[in-house]
Amino acid sequence: MPGVEIVWKEGMRFEGTPDSGHVIVMDAGREQNGNDVGARPMELLLIGLGGCTGMDVVSILRKMRKNIVSFKLIVRAERSSEHPKVYTKIGLEYRIEGDMEDGDVKRAIELSQDKFCSASAMLGKSAEITYTFKLLKTVGKRP
Repeated sequence: MPGVEIVWKEGMRFEGTPDSGHVIVMDAGREQNGNDVGARPMELLLIGLGGCTGMDVVSILRKMRKNIVSFKLIVRAERSSEHPKVYTKIGLEYRIEGDMEDGDVKRAIELSQDKFCSASAMLGKSAEITYTFKLLKTVGKRP
């Protein structure tokens, strides 16, 4: 069973170590008695979502034998005003440069969102997740 270990260091700083061994520093902002030296836990949820769907989309496009020159994903979210302040809306903006068509990108994103991305499936239980994409077509350009 996958797991993580969370260790309090000082103030509001914690270190999380997953089974992979890569340490992630979390901290609160100064207004919450932290030192602002790490990501907020709720930010890490969005990073996890972005990484999950980003890896899916790149993998799917590669399997479709599409040439990806660059990939960027912008994630924006709204939270409820009452506790617990869960995400209620999440917008994903995929920015892709490569030799492919809009339909290829749309298909890869839909597969990620509807079938493969576990983070989207979980967060989608409490938040409306929407997406847009921008494709800059390039022909013959290699990364």
